[in-house]
Amino acid sequence: MSYREEFQFWLEDSYFDEETKKELRAIQDNETEVEDRFYKELEFGTGGLRGVIGAGTNRMNIYTVRKATQGLANYILKKGGREKGIAIAYDSRFMSPEFADEAALCMAANGIKAYVFDALRPTPELSFALRKLGCISGIVVTASHNPPEYNGYKVYWEDGAQVTAPKDKEIIAEVKAVTDYHTVKTMDKKEAKQAGLYKVIGKEIDDAYMVELKKQIIHPEVIAEMADDIKIVYTPFNGTGNVPVRRILSELGFKHVYVVPEQEMPDPKFTTLEYPNPEDPKAFTLALKLAKEKDADIVLATDPDADRLGIYAKDTKTGEYVPFTGNMSGMLIAEYILRERRTMKTMPENPALVTTIVTTNMAKAITDAYQVKCIEVLTGFKFIGEQIKLFEETGCNNYVFGLEESYGCLAGTHARDKDAVVAVMCLCEAAAWYKKQGITLWDQMINLYKQFGYYKESQYAITLKGIDGSRQIAEIMDRLRSNPPKEFGDLRVTTLRDYESGKVTDMASGAQSDTGLPKSNVLYFDLTNDSWCCARPSGTEPKIKFYMGVKGNSLEDAQEKVNALTAVLKEKLDEGK
Repeated sequence: MSYREEFQFWLEDSYFDEETKKELRAIQDNETEVEDRFYKELEFGTGGLRGVIGAGTNRMNIYTVRKATQGLANYILKKGGREKGIAIAYDSRFMSPEFADEAALCMAANGIKAYVFDALRPTPELSFALRKLGCISGIVVTASHNPPEYNGYKVYWEDGAQVTAPKDKEIIAEVKAVTDYHTVKTMDKKEAKQAGLYKVIGKEIDDAYMVELKKQIIHPEVIAEMADDIKIVYTPFNGTGNVPVRRILSELGFKHVYVVPEQEMPDPKFTTLEYPNPEDPKAFTLALKLAKEKDADIVLATDPDADRLGIYAKDTKTGEYVPFTGNMSGMLIAEYILRERRTMKTMPENPALVTTIVTTNMAKAITDAYQVKCIEVLTGFKFIGEQIKLFEETGCNNYVFGLEESYGCLAGTHARDKDAVVAVMCLCEAAAWYKKQGITLWDQMINLYKQFGYYKESQYAITLKGIDGSRQIAEIMDRLRSNPPKEFGDLRVTTLRDYESGKVTDMASGAQSDTGLPKSNVLYFDLTNDSWCCARPSGTEPKIKFYMGVKGNSLEDAQEKVNALTAVLKEKLDEGK
């Protein structure tokens, strides 16, 4: 059907409710809007759904959610997972509870028991819950840190991680096979409950989750000693982190936790936030104001689904609050855990830290220092979760910590996705430890740079929307792949890793070896002087991302080097136009 025919079908068919039709009648004379809403199906990608809320095939609404869920239900039934059931969580966004219920009732109508949280919960708790309950799958309704007009849902499998190959493509195929809305099943909520196919979960999972988090504490005695001296400012960005973060810090004994009042309670509009993203400095405006009033040691922010953490810490010399990248906070937690586990003799045998190919090279320097294996995986925390599963199945390594550059990390194996709640807990423990030594987290970050090297990373992204945008992104990747640069300014390319072909090429000798990782449309240039550059089209947004890293002799030197590398990259991209 053409987009106009699809529009008419939604407008006229009895399957769609009157509210939906009213919304569509209001835009029927706006051809651009009609086309955008109906020119394609909202894509069910490897992570699930994400899009703008509204009526139409290219929007997040009860019908597109239900239809995608029918495909997932069909896959679960084919895998014999009916009896195991599915766990479902949701965040504070518009329509999140409604979408969670639509998914649950579709599953119930297919005979699959749905365990639904009684209120909003963090993404990592969903990962924990589905394993605790023995479910075959899980859904969390969230659009993470996207603007308020968005929603989405992410799909998890029984190991607690987001689905990976080959299951991701198999599920996508099942979703695409559902072409007729009239074949999508649903049932009445009251009937589903009576049939035992809709079960509300809550406190029992929360309590078990807290028990697992506390197992990651290394020095409870230091927290007890310093808890009255540490001042913490926290903002949940009007999302799911407020209750679990405050609970864990309170139960550990931290006495001075100040929550930004304007961003404390759930707010789907994110009224005080232009963009509810801990990577955005503007999002910290109110938190930093409160931090200065309270003379806080650290400032913490979790994104709306509480899987990512942003921090600021005080610089002792200037008294100012300094922002940390995801690489920096991840390294701070990692080094603390590795060092103290070695000191306390609680490090497991064959310990491993898992990171992604676009995360800082400082990870390797730190793991080498503490005799811990450093394993690189493709971008996406699901690949870190996949490694945890592999370790458990084979016994080859024991997971100690995992992180990615995009402000996500995981201490422990209670979840198989990044967990900002446990990250907050670990950072606050570290802050207490360092305060006892008379230093702040920023002071310790400087110590790490002095010990391991001044590593600095940056990103550059090009957004190219629509059909032409997709073609242009493909052309950029093809150009870099077919005619790879031999140098980036003064930095020579030593090896090219082409994750799509699965080959690593030595640029001097031409010798090739295997990447050892799954196929992915990613190019990675190893450069001289411990520098690197990576090109990767985004899987969730219409953009191509370039990641870069350098190692300097000082903070200023590292900044100059990463700026120079970014400038050279932009020149090369301009030359190819």
